[in-house]
Amino acid sequence: MKIVVMKFGGTSVEDAAAMRRTAEIVAGRRAKSLAPVVVVSAMAKVTDQLIAAAQAAERGDGAGALAISARLRHRHMETAAALVTGAPLQALIEWLEQQFHGLEDLLRGLAAVQELTPRTSDLVVSHGERLSSRIIADYFAQRGLDGAHVDARTCIITDAQHGRAVPLELETEQNLTRHVRPLLNQKKIPVMGGFIAATAEGITTTLGRGGSDFTGALVGRGLDASSIEIWTDVNGIMTTDPRLCADALRVKSISFEEAAELAYFGAKVLHPATILPAVQKNIPVWVLNSKNPDNGGTLIAAQAPHCRNPFKSIAVKRKLTIIDVVAGRMLMTHGYLRAIFEVFDRHKCPVDMVSTSEVSVSLTVDSNERLPQIAADLSKLAEVKYEGRKALICMVGENIRGQAGIAAQVFNAIRHVNVRMISQGASEINMSFMMEEGDVEEAVQSLHKHFFQDPDPTIFDVAARDAARHETVAKH
Repeated sequence: MKIVVMKFGGTSVEDAAAMRRTAEIVAGRRAKSLAPVVVVSAMAKVTDQLIAAAQAAERGDGAGALAISARLRHRHMETAAALVTGAPLQALIEWLEQQFHGLEDLLRGLAAVQELTPRTSDLVVSHGERLSSRIIADYFAQRGLDGAHVDARTCIITDAQHGRAVPLELETEQNLTRHVRPLLNQKKIPVMGGFIAATAEGITTTLGRGGSDFTGALVGRGLDASSIEIWTDVNGIMTTDPRLCADALRVKSISFEEAAELAYFGAKVLHPATILPAVQKNIPVWVLNSKNPDNGGTLIAAQAPHCRNPFKSIAVKRKLTIIDVVAGRMLMTHGYLRAIFEVFDRHKCPVDMVSTSEVSVSLTVDSNERLPQIAADLSKLAEVKYEGRKALICMVGENIRGQAGIAAQVFNAIRHVNVRMISQGASEINMSFMMEEGDVEEAVQSLHKHFFQDPDPTIFDVAARDAARHETVAKH
């Protein structure tokens, strides 16, 4: 049995029409004698609305919270009625009613106590994936695809870090074997929500924003899938964000290592942790477009074919802050750097980039949430300054290994932009630098023009770009 795990994002299940497209894609995989396991996000924008409802309840605005719930109820009921008919629809409506009664009781309780704990927040936002996965499973069953709903909380087992729970590999694998494999053996298509999980005691947790991709990879690893497909609303990984550069190209093939760097440094297509479970089992990951399913997408594999261009993609990470820690000649003191990093560790704040000189350490962080407390703790060690509204540009490509003169080309291409911090030594396949957020668009366009002027057609979808250019010329 060749298992394919298919994860569909929020825009791929945003309404009845999108869910019908999803069913067609899944039916296509089944027609190729593959055994699909489907992981779905909440319908587009639902998680944001659930968070808004929880926050309204926390402020004591119970009426506002319930009004959001009522709108969500109407949307889900309407979608269900457009896809399912007869007795199955009646059963689905009753189930949806139960879920919304539970959500509304929770919101009323929140409005009464006006305290939103991480545990309660996870329980509220988990409703999005619970609702979408059940509607899709019932729709699959009705149209002859043998859909079977699986509550992801019975399979994905985590620790109790609410909001960003860490999966427990052995327990998750055992539960996938217990709950999902029998369905596959019966030729059914299991459908579960991404992002949501539970502790061993059954308390609902979530895997953090973008966690549905992570769920897909965990399921793929746990079931020894032959491939994992991430279905989104773009044609795959691009050479850069098309909103920044109209000439961006689709990358046909990329290595796990390159994709992980891009994901960490701001590429929105993937959640950084998605890559890890797939790497452990050497499972290829495809990034595909549910609105354009015939497009080839991007293949992420252990090794990618050689590319004659030095870089594969340019990622951008915005809303960063540079923290400068200046301490005279203290920097060379034994244990000083450890003391600095212990502060960030204590506040659970990850650091993106580090640069040191004899008298100072500069670090970048992407969270302003605990910045005053971090600065206060650091000021006990040294003088502290911080600057916000910075952006990190990360250029990734395995072909930069050992290439002389690459840095000179990069900085010559953006010589008109003020660069704040530079990092290359930490990774042989990544060159990163900081700048003002306002300079990003100009810098990316200059870099893209220089490094992707003559793209390797074995790696990049040159034909699609040329066709788009011809179409633009023809229109004018």
